[in-house]
Amino acid sequence: MGGKDHRPIQAPEEDWIQAVREKLLDWYDRNRRDLPWRENKDPYRIWVSEIMLQQTRVDTVIPYYERFMSLFPTPGELAAAEEDEVIKAWEGLGYYSRARNLHTAVKEVVETYGGKVPDDPAAVSRLKGVGPYTAGAILSIAYNRPVPAVDGNVFRVLSRWFALRDDVTRTSTRRKFEELDRLLIPEDRPGDFNQALMELGALICTPVSPACADCPVQGECQAHHDGIQAELPVKTRGKPPVPVRMTFGWIMNGTRVLLQRRPSEGLLGGMWGLPSVETLPEEPVPGGTLRDHWAGLGLDLELGAVVGELEHVFSHRRWFVTLVQGLCPAEESLPEDCRWVEENELERYALPNVYRKAVRMVWDHPHRSHGFHQGRLF
Repeated sequence: MGGKDHRPIQAPEEDWIQAVREKLLDWYDRNRRDLPWRENKDPYRIWVSEIMLQQTRVDTVIPYYERFMSLFPTPGELAAAEEDEVIKAWEGLGYYSRARNLHTAVKEVVETYGGKVPDDPAAVSRLKGVGPYTAGAILSIAYNRPVPAVDGNVFRVLSRWFALRDDVTRTSTRRKFEELDRLLIPEDRPGDFNQALMELGALICTPVSPACADCPVQGECQAHHDGIQAELPVKTRGKPPVPVRMTFGWIMNGTRVLLQRRPSEGLLGGMWGLPSVETLPEEPVPGGTLRDHWAGLGLDLELGAVVGELEHVFSHRRWFVTLVQGLCPAEESLPEDCRWVEENELERYALPNVYRKAVRMVWDHPHRSHGFHQGRLF
């Protein structure tokens, strides 16, 4: 069926609202997961967790969160850290712009608000990287403010409770669902209610095969009553990632490997990686575009064989990577965004996953000889 639902919001009956609140919160009190960011109501800890949880599963986040908080337990300590330290602590979580935005925003909190995360909705929403959902989560959970916090789980739950076919990818739908959430939030436990909605979506009201028989509010769910829970929520399919052919270079000078920092804007902005260029499918010689690009920068690369190929998917790009080995034998001056790094010190750098794959491919190569460490090819 279609993805539009222009019905105006009908305020639920008070008895219905009260039943949903009581049943959901009772279920949450008995079934809530023991998560590290739920240990207290510290707004900074909640903020960090919500940024990490964007586009990332809870089970994946937990060890990263615990490590990050051990390194930067307060806003002041995060604000004082160098960006490379923050990115290294984030390594493996991906979507590194989240870490940079958090770092920038925490610096503002320290400089403008004395290190205390503001409890004013307008002030929180102005912080870099803090959207409506994150602001709502911080305000409701940390400060007990009755503010909506509508994420993917909440979209799913509300669309089923009210049998709404609004396309959840639309901004107008988010606003409509925030209005619904606002009608439901109890004044006395807004943070718990928002977390209970998220928890229900994560554990019971799942995207596929929801466990309706175990749902505490099954009797209040219109989609379950109509038998259409599997059809909701309605979500327009995104465009598939654009395929892009790339060449990476494993370029050595003695025991050192060449790293290059990517441009600050765009994909993997500001991250360190192997020298990379976009290549055409019909490139006649593997690595030729890479060699020509670096020749234009004044570096004479001696390319060797192809180490291997790998594929990596981003949200909007699918990279098909050819990894070539090479040497830069002369002591040439490097561009400002490049540096030589001892191979055994690569682990100190926060390399994005696609580059970590490439490094692992080199280190695991079956024909790699000891002579390679002295600058010779495989």
